[in-house]
Amino acid sequence: MSEFIAQIEPLKQAALNELRAAHDLAALDQVRVSYLGSNGQFTTLLKQLGSLAREEKPAAGKSLNQAKTELETVLAQRRGELELKAALPQEPTDFTLPGRRRALGKLHPLTQVTDDIVRIFRKLGFAVADGPEIEDEYHCFDALNTPADHPARDSQDTFYLAPANGDAPQRRLLRTHTSSVQIRVMKQQPPPIRIVVPGRVYRRDNADATHNPTFQQIEGLYVDRNVTVGDLKGTVEFVFRELLGDGVKVRFRPHYFSYTEPSYEIDFSNPLVRKLGKDWLEIAGCGMVHPQVFENVGYNPEIWTGWAFGFGIERIAMIRYGINDIRLFYENDVRFLRQF
Repeated sequence: MSEFIAQIEPLKQAALNELRAAHDLAALDQVRVSYLGSNGQFTTLLKQLGSLAREEKPAAGKSLNQAKTELETVLAQRRGELELKAALPQEPTDFTLPGRRRALGKLHPLTQVTDDIVRIFRKLGFAVADGPEIEDEYHCFDALNTPADHPARDSQDTFYLAPANGDAPQRRLLRTHTSSVQIRVMKQQPPPIRIVVPGRVYRRDNADATHNPTFQQIEGLYVDRNVTVGDLKGTVEFVFRELLGDGVKVRFRPHYFSYTEPSYEIDFSNPLVRKLGKDWLEIAGCGMVHPQVFENVGYNPEIWTGWAFGFGIERIAMIRYGINDIRLFYENDVRFLRQF
């Protein structure tokens, strides 16, 4: 046996003894570096292989590799033992004690209401549509028959964005309603259409108990042959009855919206509203889609008719849960959110 090979076995045994004696992970790592690190004792021997005689190299290399493999196996085994030891509690533990349940998170109340509304519309065969929150004037106003001098287009009511470049033909804005998605859907597919459009919208409102500059809205659109106001009224009554109970009553009041004709405000009443000391509460706007809107998207208003209606999710949630301040939904106060 050569002098080089004779060094390997004692070095291996010394390394094994130190690995097995390591009392924690830090000590184990020190042993690893001492023997197997870049300047470790086994690494130094490996570097000396090149200086051995040609006939001595195979046996020496085999012995070194076997020793190194054994060390790495013991190292991995000891590391697992010490990691398990470190994971165990240091103080005496009574494992018969009952566990502590972690509190589970829940959906935000506005999300719960939105999901319920979508579920009701799905019963009627409606699909969910979505669109960008950053819109242009065409989809948000022009295509919806909203004239250039309409107050809703004023910068005091709408959040306009700085133009991406000076040649932008349409100003960009944060959408003021989800009706812009209706235009995008009608542009992309022919009738018949049944969609519901939930989403976040933005308006220049000062935050108070009943207003917020950003809020959730949901709209429904139904386009087909021979669609009537009766279809609209029946759908509205069904949706609110499913959402807020059988005690709901609904009435339509004539109103004006640029993208529907005729247009209506929807008032409803139920026991929760009457507890607030009111007989009726305005809840939504609706109407038959204006023929000009159909022409703008390429539909023939002589063939197709349709209705649309929309309302704010927050108002429904406030009635449903008896909340009197819309700002509570956006303050992320866990004490408030745990109620739902």
